[in-house]
Amino acid sequence: MNKKSEVRKAFKAALPHTIPIFAGFLFLGIAYGIYMKLAGFSAIYPILMSMTIFAGSMEFVAADLLLGAFNPVGAFVLTLMVNARHLFYGISMLDKYKDVGKKKWYLIFGMCDETFSINCTAQIPVGVDKGWFYFFVTLLNYLYWVLGASVGGIFGSFINIKIEGIDFIMTALIVVIFLEQCLKEKDHTSAVIGIGATILCRIIFGADNFIIPSMIMILGVLTLFRNQLQRRVEE
Repeated sequence: MNKKSEVRKAFKAALPHTIPIFAGFLFLGIAYGIYMKLAGFSAIYPILMSMTIFAGSMEFVAADLLLGAFNPVGAFVLTLMVNARHLFYGISMLDKYKDVGKKKWYLIFGMCDETFSINCTAQIPVGVDKGWFYFFVTLLNYLYWVLGASVGGIFGSFINIKIEGIDFIMTALIVVIFLEQCLKEKDHTSAVIGIGATILCRIIFGADNFIIPSMIMILGVLTLFRNQLQRRVEE
């Protein structure tokens, strides 16, 4: 198989996995573009910020930071808190991304919740290069977000749609991906650990602060019992 055929095959395999993301990112991106427009920014701001920052939650927060007093230290700390979960995404993907060559650098930049969910759980078809598959999933999701933000920024003044609650699309999508993965696995120990740790941290730390502690707890428990879990999977 020549290089072009290999790349084309990987693109065709990755595209269907990203179609649901397209629907969610398009409308969320448009909402973000409109939000920036209403905040008084020109279209170039949401376009460039979506291309360079590529972190939906932080991009909304960045609008307030740009309108407020100059505080780089505060901006750094806030960014770290908002996107700290990506540290755990990166740890989870170390094995999957280690043999993909130079594409790894773009995969690191383009990591987001939805891309992580797909690349972590997708069953790559036999004969499809995993590096190119991961690359196209990441690239397509990136393009969907940039497209939505650009449309919202350029045409925000003329778009009159109700966008309240549209962000629930992404939550529902990740839940579906989680359930699909559970159905594929015969041993649900890891899922039970994840759910249990999340519920416990939700009770202890509250709704606004439980995500990072729950990820730390999940990572710690899975690392502690890694050998036992691997043996159970092999059996």
